[in-house]
Amino acid sequence: MQALVFDQAALDASATSVKAIAAPAPGPGQVAVRVAYAGINFKDVMARRGDTGYVSQWPFVPGMEIAGTIIGAGPDVTTHREGDHVVALTNQGGLAEVAIADAALTVSLPAGLDFARAVTAPGALTTAFLLHSYVARIQADDFVLVYSAAGAVGHALADVVRARSGARLIGVVGAASRIGAAHDAGYPDVFVRGETLPDEVRTATGGRGVDIVLDPQGTTFLDQDLAMLAPTGRIILFGNASGGALAPLPPTHLLYSNNASVGGFSLAALSVAAPEMVAAAMHTALEMLATGHAAANPIIIAGLAAAPNAQQALAEGAGKGKYVVQVQERI
Repeated sequence: MQALVFDQAALDASATSVKAIAAPAPGPGQVAVRVAYAGINFKDVMARRGDTGYVSQWPFVPGMEIAGTIIGAGPDVTTHREGDHVVALTNQGGLAEVAIADAALTVSLPAGLDFARAVTAPGALTTAFLLHSYVARIQADDFVLVYSAAGAVGHALADVVRARSGARLIGVVGAASRIGAAHDAGYPDVFVRGETLPDEVRTATGGRGVDIVLDPQGTTFLDQDLAMLAPTGRIILFGNASGGALAPLPPTHLLYSNNASVGGFSLAALSVAAPEMVAAAMHTALEMLATGHAAANPIIIAGLAAAPNAQQALAEGAGKGKYVVQVQERI
């Protein structure tokens, strides 16, 4: 079979290629999926860079979300069968013609939902739903600040907030060129990261500050996050986009004095610790897509050979939306 392969750590696509490798076979609790579409995610970039915790060995096949047809299952799998149309959270190995997924993290497609839109569910939309409803526990009267508002998770969070709570959104982007995309995603107020951000956010909230900060930038902006919080506010860290070493969390006395809390979220870790929770969130994400409560609007690119350019666009902060790869024309 053909797969996208990272041969070694690299900051660009110089060590990335499409290669013929042996097709994997499902083990206990697993299914094999003939991949129709696979998502491109920033996690691919982090793996390609060689960030700690993303690659167990080289060469490495990236790809955390797939949509396609089951072609085999482990002997103990009773929840799925050959021919089922599914999406799955694979965490790795998805950018290939055949991928292995845990049956517990594999969900059937709702009627009428095509593969190209469905493949956007396991990553960004599932993350957004879990952040909204289980981690941050967003309420209707909250002010919610979202970093990387123009990105895939930023778009998904706007959809989930609009459908689930109606909370008041504030978007933050890394460059002025991204402001329009964040507005289009559903953020009425959008600001560019910088030293003046806390003051701008305080002004936008009438001096109150925000109740929740959703921050995928690691600990880089924690001081600013604290400065923007309303009393009893909370910061949720759910990534480390720079890939650098994480700084320590704020000293306890700063959390006391700000009546603040800091939490963390990892979709990959939760998929190991509580796969049933992730699968339920995937079900919800798919239903939101099927009923029009979330707008996937994927940018479809043809063939595995097109994936490195999309990954590089994400690495450079120039991505224009959610990229999905059409891996095979016929399934």
